[in-house]
Amino acid sequence: MAILKAHRRNASGPSTETAAGRIRRRRTRLGLLAALTVAALSLVSLTSPFSLVELRSFDYLSTFAPPPLPQDGPVIVAIDEPSMAEIGSQWPWPRALHARLIKALRGAGAKAIGVDIIFAEPSVAPENDATLAAAVGPDVVLAGDETLIETPQADQFVRTEPLAQLIERGAKTGIASVQLSGDGTFRQVPAYPDGFAALLAQTAGRQPKARSGPALLQMFGPARTYPTVSYYQALDPGQFLPEGFFRNRVVIVGLSLQNAPTLQAGGADAFATPFTVHTGQLISGAEIQATIFDNLTGGLFIETAGRPIAIAAIALGALLAAGIVFRSIGWPTAAVSALVLLLFAAASYALLRLGHMFVSPVGPVLSYICVVAGQTGVDYAAERRSRREITRAFSRYLSPALVERLANDPSQLKLGGERRTLTILFCDVRGFTTISETLKDDPEQLTTLINRLLTPLSEIVLESGGTIDKFIGDCLMAFWNAPLDDPDHASHAVGAALRMLEAIETLNAELRREADGKGTAPHVLKIGIGINTGDCVVGNMGSSRRFDYSVLGDCVNLASRLEGESKNYGVPLLIGEQTARLSAADFTSIELDSITVKGRTALSPIFTILQPAPAPQALENHKQMLAAKYAGTLRAHDSALERLEREIPRLGGYYRLLRSRLA
Repeated sequence: MAILKAHRRNASGPSTETAAGRIRRRRTRLGLLAALTVAALSLVSLTSPFSLVELRSFDYLSTFAPPPLPQDGPVIVAIDEPSMAEIGSQWPWPRALHARLIKALRGAGAKAIGVDIIFAEPSVAPENDATLAAAVGPDVVLAGDETLIETPQADQFVRTEPLAQLIERGAKTGIASVQLSGDGTFRQVPAYPDGFAALLAQTAGRQPKARSGPALLQMFGPARTYPTVSYYQALDPGQFLPEGFFRNRVVIVGLSLQNAPTLQAGGADAFATPFTVHTGQLISGAEIQATIFDNLTGGLFIETAGRPIAIAAIALGALLAAGIVFRSIGWPTAAVSALVLLLFAAASYALLRLGHMFVSPVGPVLSYICVVAGQTGVDYAAERRSRREITRAFSRYLSPALVERLANDPSQLKLGGERRTLTILFCDVRGFTTISETLKDDPEQLTTLINRLLTPLSEIVLESGGTIDKFIGDCLMAFWNAPLDDPDHASHAVGAALRMLEAIETLNAELRREADGKGTAPHVLKIGIGINTGDCVVGNMGSSRRFDYSVLGDCVNLASRLEGESKNYGVPLLIGEQTARLSAADFTSIELDSITVKGRTALSPIFTILQPAPAPQALENHKQMLAAKYAGTLRAHDSALERLEREIPRLGGYYRLLRSRLA
């Protein structure tokens, strides 16, 4: 049979989505992913853990190739272990000794002297306080302290200042307190207007640069980066130090009990700084004040970007990621992404060095990674879904049940078949040639239309337990009772045919609505269905290299002929005699005629299905009319035909065709 020799088309149906549609869908998905990422990270960036991660990135960036130490920066006089040993006195030392140091420094030409020691309580020997008071003057800044004590009952603010008699002699009080980040690291420029380093700068005649908001310190190196001498050496600079060592220099005196205290050992008046991530060492308070001094006087501090800039950076990372993964994701994406992440860090570093502003790379890096990772996950899921669809598509070359059977028993993957009683269905679109001619300049729309038609028809077949044999252009061939047994195969086939007719009406309604919206004429689809039941050979048929699971037999030819004849009888569905008999318990069939199939001499009665069933009297009148037709006594003007048109209006087309043929 020529109709059975046509090659199988793609059973899954070609994709109805155009390239432009795929691009729009990917663009929309990426835009949504980027927007969600920016919104989520903008909120997360407000949390303390995120801020600490950003500050840690500042540690690494600000300590990479740090700027050189200012040449006119402070000199540190360290109260250290050698001084303890040389002076031979237990700490705290007599204040008269500090007075001697101040005089020695002033005599050596020091421009300003900062003493990072708090003299808040009177000493045991009042004469020592008097000696220190006599030594201090307008060129001296003494340390003070501000502390906020938080309790469940109340918050108490405590300010500690030097003895009044020291201030009365002209010495200034500078708050030496520092603010630590949540991880215990010192990074921020103190916000005190009367800070120790700020007052020391003013005392030295150098005005601190203004800041527009919170700022971070630029560190110049690890512990002992600043020129440092021991306390006992500063007491007698002429003996221990080069000539002019302190001339016109700012001097800061403070504790430095260990050369480089470690995090584990701790240390008095010592703090973790950004360099601690590299060295593990703390930096003394005196050196901290020197760093603050140089940041303020040289304008070297790093201002932090505001929330709008931080969010803009996060959005930039998301947009770059969306642009890079817009087309596809592969190994080149990983290389490009690595370069982009390095560029984020480089841009942040350049802005920090050249613009003295810190825009953390953490936000844009995370947003970039989130978008790339999110799209990678989506693409991976889509690929897995595509693979499953491809597997299903190949499964549809056979039936899913057959694929499962072959998986369980590969020995069946060979040529051959078996004889079974099957119900065969052919469904063809009426007038599709005309529609194809109308859409000859728009093949995509024609493809979309045929897929919209065949998809619901195929689903109906599969849902009713049928096996799709093949698609032949706009024709569908299916059968029931193979490869799995189906005792009610005839009823299932007829039921599927009726649902297919309903599906066509639904699709036509959709096409009318779409056409009305566009102001064009709708394409009206009609189908003809032929069903027949009989003995067939079903199995793997073809060549040893390419074969299909299909059916052969005389009843297949009759089913195909019934589909073609349906238009000649004014009904969309024709079924064979055995199908009508086997489905009689579920559906009302009515005989229309007897035809001769090519290659056969015997007449084959043909039937159609009427649901719901007409009145019994109408059925009886139809039988009498058909008997008269077979006997040759029926005439075109016979009143029986007019009466039947009124009694069974669903067969009105059939009766009118019959009348025209008799005429």
